[in-house]
Amino acid sequence: MTYLSNAEVERVVLPNTRDLGGFEVRRALPSAMRRMVGPFIFLDSFGPVILEPGQGIDSRPHPHIGLSTITYLVDGELIHRDSESYEQPIGAGEVNVMVAGRGIVHSERTSDSDRAKTSKLFGFQSWVALPTQFEETDPGFQHISGSEIPTIEGDGIGFKLLAGSLHGRRSPARQFSDLFYGELVLEKGAKYRIDGEHIERALFLSSGTVTIGGQEGTFSDNRLIVFKPGAEIVITAVTASRIIVLGGEPLPEKRHIQWNFVSTSTERIHEAARDWRERRFPGVPGDSEYTPLPGDFNI
Repeated sequence: MTYLSNAEVERVVLPNTRDLGGFEVRRALPSAMRRMVGPFIFLDSFGPVILEPGQGIDSRPHPHIGLSTITYLVDGELIHRDSESYEQPIGAGEVNVMVAGRGIVHSERTSDSDRAKTSKLFGFQSWVALPTQFEETDPGFQHISGSEIPTIEGDGIGFKLLAGSLHGRRSPARQFSDLFYGELVLEKGAKYRIDGEHIERALFLSSGTVTIGGQEGTFSDNRLIVFKPGAEIVITAVTASRIIVLGGEPLPEKRHIQWNFVSTSTERIHEAARDWRERRFPGVPGDSEYTPLPGDFNI
């Protein structure tokens, strides 16, 4: 792939890939090439994968501070439990939003019913860094059903606004800053324009091949494509494509990220790490396992 120096694309990021025992997780943010896009500081995609009977996802209880998570499933089901006593299945086409604020602990696991059979799993999780005035807000949780998500359909386009605002629409997902986050599914030959209402914009091409107006060459799957501010973005699907679009207003202060903690203050991250090590975070009702700090965590 080649591209013009004056074209719309600012940077192309190849995600890091990890094998979690039979399926891959691709992390596009943060990376050495790009730490954030708007307030988004983390973006993972996982699957699609077929899980055989007895297999499943077991993300044991672990803590967060200073961020909001957005989980979206294309296929499958996971059970969310957290220290605020929320227990909620998330299924295909649904969104879970978890506000960590001053501190929350949660787990995500394959349901017993899915673990007993052959099942599928495919989805995305992002973390949004909270504005300074909300870094220590009370933790909370929100589940959004598929019928509540604003959608656009027609001309080979299927768009779901998972969080934030775009194209005059607003998602019911609770957020604290100016952003947009959505899933875009394009049939072969379909075109889609990303409005310039947000300063920073990017797309993660999960599958398929696209071209971008004003840009030479094509872009293939598993790429985070970051656009120049103010550029007019027109995406054309060379093949059927699934895309996550995201962006928003950049936060004025630098954000530090270490393990599951995000903050404007490294000392606040170290404090949270000490609290987790000393078991001062609240527990998750019904899920007593513990995830230790990474061995290289420097506090």
